[in-house]
Amino acid sequence: MRDVLDSLLTWWEAGEPAGLATVTSTWSSAPRQPGAAMAVGPDGTVAGSVSGGCVEGAVYELCREVAGTGTARTARFGVSGDDAFEVGLTCGGTIELLIERVGPDSFPELPALVAAVRDGRPVALASTFAAGAVRHLLIEPDGREGSLGHDRIDDAVTDDGRGLLAAGRTGLLHYGPHGERRGEGLSVMVSAFAPPARMLVFGATDHAAATAGIGSLLGFHVTVCDARPVFATARRFPAADEVVTDWPHRYLTAEAQAGRVDDRTVVCVLTHDPRFDVPVLEVALRLPVAYVGAMGSRRTHDDRLKRLREAGLTDGALARLASPIGLDLGARTPEETALSIAAEIIAVRWGGTGQRLTRTDGPIHP
Repeated sequence: MRDVLDSLLTWWEAGEPAGLATVTSTWSSAPRQPGAAMAVGPDGTVAGSVSGGCVEGAVYELCREVAGTGTARTARFGVSGDDAFEVGLTCGGTIELLIERVGPDSFPELPALVAAVRDGRPVALASTFAAGAVRHLLIEPDGREGSLGHDRIDDAVTDDGRGLLAAGRTGLLHYGPHGERRGEGLSVMVSAFAPPARMLVFGATDHAAATAGIGSLLGFHVTVCDARPVFATARRFPAADEVVTDWPHRYLTAEAQAGRVDDRTVVCVLTHDPRFDVPVLEVALRLPVAYVGAMGSRRTHDDRLKRLREAGLTDGALARLASPIGLDLGARTPEETALSIAAEIIAVRWGGTGQRLTRTDGPIHP
């Protein structure tokens, strides 16, 4: 939903109701995950997507209808539904949507949600649907706004919502009439808006500039760090959110101690110089980060492993190191290499094989 918030707020502030469709559940090979959203403005403008194109036409009409009537509804599209062929959901998946009207009366919490997201503050939006209306509860680590209709339900959803927010996950939760967890009767969609995951790129090189660019495209907060001030300049890395001049291992240690490194952080060591990469890898491989990759030849990799073992790292820690970095795409240029690095990060995140899909069987999205 993050990519439709600015458009929704523009229409909200103008007092012009919009239609909002949010994916609440998916089955099989659905193209978008829960939390994906599409908004349709009063002038017919579209923001976002719920299916990557498969059912957008049908969802567009539903958003227009709900924006006009004010009566929220749910909808399901998939290969097992009567409308599947009509709307074109031929990818083999099924999606369930919540469609609601967004305006000052129906969604008074929207400005606070947008402000939190813009400020980079963690926030979660809990939504329930009943009798043609949607209620919202805005959940932050130290407070909440709105209500789902009952204090006990608000309390239960607040606790669970903070757990999802801490994990950076979005999902559909189920409760009994008095807030009993995993009960029946009340479904709550919780969309978590955690601050972007971090990509730490060490080494102010051409490969680092390309990697910073694709990292930004993937939604990471990108930091480029190098100890050499002549190379570590904002001008050379326009796609980076910040450029830091410091020794990589010292910077990473300080960031970890400050709590700014977590299990979503990815570390790309592109210095290709043992003076820089061995010390920072020693630190990175002791941290619970999502990914650690390092650039270099096979010979460089063997020498690097030897140095890291001498520094006291175990075989288990070294097994986490992606080196040489990236997938085998036959990359030659810095841009192609950055693409191979990004592909490996995505494969590690979602458990992909890195193989060509034409040579695999089974679901595309396990």
